[in-house]
Amino acid sequence: MFSRIGVAARVGNRALSQRYSNRITAGPSTRLAHTATHLDQTLSSIPKDARVVVVGGGIIGCSVAYHLAKGGWGSEVLLLERDKLTSGTTWHAAGLMVRFGSTSETSTEWRKYTHQLYQDLEKETGQSTGFKPCGFIELATNDAYMEEYRRVSAHNRKLGVDVQEISPEQVQKLFPLCSLDEVIAGFYVADDGRVNPVDAAMALAKGARLHGAKIVEGVTVVGVTQEKGKVTGVRTEGGGHVRADYVVNCGGMWARQFGAMCGVSVPNQAAEHYYLVTDKMPDVDPEWPVVEDPSRYTYIRPEAGGLLVGLFETEAAAWNVNRIPNDFSFGEIEPDWSRMEPFLERAMSRVPATTKVGAKTFFCGPESFTPDLKPILGEAPELENYYVAAGLNSIGILTGGGVGRLMAHWIMNG
Repeated sequence: MFSRIGVAARVGNRALSQRYSNRITAGPSTRLAHTATHLDQTLSSIPKDARVVVVGGGIIGCSVAYHLAKGGWGSEVLLLERDKLTSGTTWHAAGLMVRFGSTSETSTEWRKYTHQLYQDLEKETGQSTGFKPCGFIELATNDAYMEEYRRVSAHNRKLGVDVQEISPEQVQKLFPLCSLDEVIAGFYVADDGRVNPVDAAMALAKGARLHGAKIVEGVTVVGVTQEKGKVTGVRTEGGGHVRADYVVNCGGMWARQFGAMCGVSVPNQAAEHYYLVTDKMPDVDPEWPVVEDPSRYTYIRPEAGGLLVGLFETEAAAWNVNRIPNDFSFGEIEPDWSRMEPFLERAMSRVPATTKVGAKTFFCGPESFTPDLKPILGEAPELENYYVAAGLNSIGILTGGGVGRLMAHWIMNG
């Protein structure tokens, strides 16, 4: 099975990379002239002053800019992105939008707000987020999981999330291809589901612009200027400078090395994250819910006529520990088949029909994680008015709205 999947997946990976890349195929002199012209045009579009500069145009940066602009700072908000919006991690995120799962009231409130925001943004901006309330089921496969998820459910219900404990038979009715091996119960939220991460980020960016913010792509921030321990602006590639009262590091997997430029410690690290997308499966209904099974390290949902099988293996592999390449955009990592095969086999056994078809893609891309699996948020102790919003530990999409609102409130109101 895996040799057949391997060939198909490698072809699919190339197609996926080509779909999102913006490579110039002209000769060297043409490329150089194009780059110089683009840089001149970009630099001329950057304002000389801003109240706040947001660095990084993924889901978190777009959300912070949106909430700052909507909160009243409007045209005083500037977002700078080194390449294209979403080109780091956001573009390849799986897009789960679930409120179930946390015993933190703060995290649950972020999720609730984000869940509603992704529905409201289309009305506000005309840009769809791809939100699909198809439902979400967490599988409990032993007594320990039952105890944990009943505790989580009670907490979530107290905060207004309608979690239902359902039988294995009800699980299979909602997701007919799901094997019931070891399943004791499911914990079901009918109106959770998924979004399109790129569309969600673009809706936030459009909303930010509608409220007056300026977003400039193709600009690399190479330093933060300061005076007497306080932010005074940013320096950009090509010798530019923007005066600013605040800087927000939303650099994702680059946040650590960007922070280090001005002595700010941001302890996050990029790690490999995998998912497989099967070929089309005639029995799959695109309206089926997302199913998550932590005992098999997986979440599974419909995707492109087949199924997406996401993986969270027990021992992840760090990627580029010393430095993330500055030019890594819409990129992928060569999958480590030998390391991942046992996890993939166990994950696919939850829906055995996935083992009977080929794969369009076995995708590996970097996502950033922190040592304690908690996000890095707030003003840096090393530098006044330097804020960090990074290290979202693979839940940036489903908490992004709430995190952006929190950061904006923090910056604007203290």
